[in-house]
Amino acid sequence: MPEKMNEKEQIILDLIRKNPYVSQQELAEILGLSRPSIANLISGLIKKGNILGRAYILSETQPVICIGGANIDRKFHVKEKAQLGTSNPIYTTQNAGGVARNIAENLGRLGMEVSLISTSGLDSDWSFIAESSSLYMNLDTVTQFPEKSTGSYTAVLDVNGELIIALADMEVYEAITPDLLLKNDSLLSRSKCIIVDLNCPKETIQFLCQFAKNHHLPIVLIPVSSPKMSRLPDDLDGVTWLITNRDESETYFNIAIGNEEEWKNAIDKWLSLGISNVVITNGKKGSMVGNKEEGIFHVPSIEVKEVVDVTGAGDAFSSAVIYSWLEGKTLNEIAKAGSMNASKTLQSPYTVRQELSAVQLQKDMEELL
Repeated sequence: MPEKMNEKEQIILDLIRKNPYVSQQELAEILGLSRPSIANLISGLIKKGNILGRAYILSETQPVICIGGANIDRKFHVKEKAQLGTSNPIYTTQNAGGVARNIAENLGRLGMEVSLISTSGLDSDWSFIAESSSLYMNLDTVTQFPEKSTGSYTAVLDVNGELIIALADMEVYEAITPDLLLKNDSLLSRSKCIIVDLNCPKETIQFLCQFAKNHHLPIVLIPVSSPKMSRLPDDLDGVTWLITNRDESETYFNIAIGNEEEWKNAIDKWLSLGISNVVITNGKKGSMVGNKEEGIFHVPSIEVKEVVDVTGAGDAFSSAVIYSWLEGKTLNEIAKAGSMNASKTLQSPYTVRQELSAVQLQKDMEELL
């Protein structure tokens, strides 16, 4: 018996009943959603058994593939001064997170066709993530392991919102192996772009870089923290984009970046390893971006009067960079779009800002003119 449908699925089903030949674009216009969102909803209806015949939605599209973390982000907010060794009154918030998943949601909201390749447990945490994510990305390529826990990041914050301690359970991503990826090789080989975060094992990232090179596909590497820089492949020649921050670059090269010249030199170091385009972000100081053709230049950050939540701002930056690059923008426009999306996300209580769309980002960019 088919599973229960949500409101949007019911509307789509009714429209298909009236006109079995209705296009996804027509459905998108009627519901005010992007076409990829409609594709994901229809995929859900097929899984639930409400629509038969995959021919309705399968077309040889070129999806963007995001590979890596999809975890539950929990925050425990301590109401008074934190005290160790005793019970502290708190309130709790939770969101769907994970670098690859956050980037996938940003790109999905921007109207791109996105598939997420990740691993999870078969638990309520994954159900929560799937419900938050399925409208913006295809989740058919997420592999579930009943014996494992879905990835989680738990932060304890003091009364000022400052981090006291964070606990990360990312063990499940060790199962994102080259063998698992080979099961999706036909999807990977026709992708528009492969994006991988460093939650994945080093051998997996090396495999993907080689796969991208062999199939002449662009590949974007997204570090997730300084300690995980050791997961970067030994050979970076042919990597299309590396989007990193100051700490991560300092760790990798064992250098200090204290001024603009040292910052530029770090970009040069990355480019000399054969990476085509590099960004090093540096918080309020903005970003440095460079490639061999357009040179290296600094893009200031966009001032934010009130920061609501820093979570997801880095992923918002990376997403807008990738989106703008795929749209054929100049390096300067690409870096500015990253700064804009990050600044708007800092002002949102959500990990991925809810009003994001291609039209909204364009309007935001016009504010800079």
